[in-house]
Amino acid sequence: MKKKTIIWIVLVALIAVLVVPLPTITYKDGGTRVYQALTYKIVKWKRLTAETTYEATKVYFFPKNFKSDDALFKEEIKKNALSFKAVVLELDEGNVTVEPFENEEIFKSANKISFATKSLKPIGVQKGTEVEVFYSGEVMYSYPAQIIATDWKLIKCEENIESEEIQCYDMPSPYVAKKPVLYLYPEKKTDVTVSLSLNGELTCAYPKYEDMWRVTAEPDGTLTDKQGKEYNYLYWEGELNAEYDFSKGFCVKGKDTAQFLETALEKLGLNRKEANEFIIYWLPLMQENEYNIISFQTISYENSAKLNITPAPDTLIRVFMAYKPVNKYVEIEKQELTAPQRNGFVAVEWGGAEIK
Repeated sequence: MKKKTIIWIVLVALIAVLVVPLPTITYKDGGTRVYQALTYKIVKWKRLTAETTYEATKVYFFPKNFKSDDALFKEEIKKNALSFKAVVLELDEGNVTVEPFENEEIFKSANKISFATKSLKPIGVQKGTEVEVFYSGEVMYSYPAQIIATDWKLIKCEENIESEEIQCYDMPSPYVAKKPVLYLYPEKKTDVTVSLSLNGELTCAYPKYEDMWRVTAEPDGTLTDKQGKEYNYLYWEGELNAEYDFSKGFCVKGKDTAQFLETALEKLGLNRKEANEFIIYWLPLMQENEYNIISFQTISYENSAKLNITPAPDTLIRVFMAYKPVNKYVEIEKQELTAPQRNGFVAVEWGGAEIK
């Protein structure tokens, strides 16, 4: 009898642990409370999001009950997000104002809407860009009206003249142009200015980019800014709205990446030092892939990332590699690789992007 009692006590305790949620924490985020069991948890959301508060009671079953509360909250916001299509009217640092399309429900109560963009991914917007905006919480009816935007994406809308309907479709997401670096080799010590004109958004630069770079360049490539600091090259990174051409290229085994790049970069005009720095950066990102489809871009890259160098170089070499990781060999027409002779004032840039 005693043994049976012990068994029953153990069973009841086990069931209680599995199914009875116990209060574990109350957050100082507005008052969110969490009740945890082994097989599920209950979250009574009361979390402040800027000017609004997200309130809801949700049950998360195994295995979601072991996710962090922050991860669950991001899912909640995304799942409950509303959206509308709009055109960008104004851009400030960290804020944007848009005008919703007239056929959007939100337009009936607000023809101008403003929101912060600091927590949103850069998508290369400018005045006149058409976007779909996702937001959570209520619309705050100031003027312009305010919302808490959780995401946005580029769209393109066209009017069908016959049906008088407006059709919208998603535009390609911008790709990150990773580590374009620019070397400058004048024939003699020269003051040089360099500016970028991007179809997208500059996300990082070194040295600091303020409308342009101003440096003094030596024939060996050493660059010096006005504070006397020396650099080997100018570095930038950005989100580019570009569609890369993979009609020609190469399909290369990941383990053969280094050997392929050594040969290809020499044909494209990079010297040993430049090629070495290119390979050191890209090899760790590519060699573990089964295969990579590699295509060196010219027109699409130059159209989305224009360089303005004063004085103008006699020789400009821009090498931009786009690649796609794939699991098996893919037949592709071979790309011809050439480069101009390096004469006079030489400027060399290399960079790349992974296309997923």
